[in-house]
Amino acid sequence: MKNKVVVVTGVPGVGGTTLTQKAIERLEKEGIHYQLVNFGTLMFEVAKSENLVEDRDQLRKLDPDTQKRIQKMAARKIAEMAMKSPVIVDTHSTVRTPKGYLAGLPKWVLDELNPDIIVLVETTGDEILMRRLGDASRNRDLETTKSIEEHQFMNRCAAMTYGVLTGATVKIIKNRDKLLDDAVEELVSVLK
Repeated sequence: MKNKVVVVTGVPGVGGTTLTQKAIERLEKEGIHYQLVNFGTLMFEVAKSENLVEDRDQLRKLDPDTQKRIQKMAARKIAEMAMKSPVIVDTHSTVRTPKGYLAGLPKWVLDELNPDIIVLVETTGDEILMRRLGDASRNRDLETTKSIEEHQFMNRCAAMTYGVLTGATVKIIKNRDKLLDDAVEELVSVLK
């Protein structure tokens, strides 16, 4: 495989995880194997192994130096996985916080991951808003279409910066309502 580490990002509710899982299923049928890793889940596992947290929401409350160390350790674990088989990292390009946008892949994480491709999953703000409103399994903050579109713009800016820092290509895939199969096909072609 030419791709060792592929990062898939998108705002919450865009369907990036679903899209990625379906693409991996398609590729498996063709004998192409990727391991899917959720960066936040791996950070939680590292922090929990050190008895720093009991649940994932506590990660945000760790002091910044501890968070950076945990991020770096999680990224290093992913880089080690990528030595054995290709990895897709499901994460956020940026995280909206009360104090502004936070980089989802700061330099110390990028240095460890060294991604080959960064895939940015997008759709319209209206579609994302409707998906969020229809998802009773999550307790998300209510946002406007305009704020969702701003977040997607910030993700684009961050993704290109990540590409500049690592030499990774940046691919934007539209995950439109009722067109999931088209988006899966496009992601599969990127991952081959």
